[in-house]
Amino acid sequence: MAQTPDDLTDKASTLKSYQASPYLSIKHTTYFHVYDRLFGRFVGQDFTFVEIGVFNGGSLFMWRDFFGPKARIIGIDLNPVARKWEDHGFEIFTGSQQNPQFWKTFFEKVGTVDVLLDDGGHTFEQQIVTCHCAAPNINDGGLLVVEDAHTSYMESFGGPSPLSFIEYSKNIVDGINHRFSAFEKNHKTERVISSVQFFESIVAFEVDRRLANMRSAPTSNRGESMDAKDFRYEDGITISASNLMKAFKY
Repeated sequence: MAQTPDDLTDKASTLKSYQASPYLSIKHTTYFHVYDRLFGRFVGQDFTFVEIGVFNGGSLFMWRDFFGPKARIIGIDLNPVARKWEDHGFEIFTGSQQNPQFWKTFFEKVGTVDVLLDDGGHTFEQQIVTCHCAAPNINDGGLLVVEDAHTSYMESFGGPSPLSFIEYSKNIVDGINHRFSAFEKNHKTERVISSVQFFESIVAFEVDRRLANMRSAPTSNRGESMDAKDFRYEDGITISASNLMKAFKY
């Protein structure tokens, strides 16, 4: 009996695939449960997966093992030596991820993709340019995932900074919330990325233009009203700004 995608998902594990890869790959222990959560629905599917950062090639084999033979797996690296992995059935592109012209040429050749994982150089410029250029070229229901986002807090990468990747990600959150009907007329709104998930060291952007362009407006189910009074300010409890700031731990 042929296996269904659900059957494959039950058995698939990025950690197992990582450990089974014949070539070196280096990942953090906290990443695998995130990979499983984000990417599990693509196991056994015919889709296009792009990873920036080929390095020793280990993760290419990891993803092939995890997703299965239907997945189109593309690697991107600045080092032209990475093209050796084409002999193993992978598509490899060489170029700078912080060069918008590279992305223009890449998507002209490849077309739109379903998932892009950035495990490249981890500089703010590389991460931000990648997201800015790639998001419009990801299919609805797809994902744009950036790992090693902890570099936003590292002095060696120029962090903390108002121009860090994490600050860029927060700005996307602003654009999403500006879709609220009271704000949309006076603010720029995010109309490609539908939602953002923050994990330790990983940020995942979900692309869904239908949801991102859904009109935000109040609704009523027209049920019977009990003329309930709004009591939000009636509890008599006052919290000072200094006490409220104690909740801001980090």
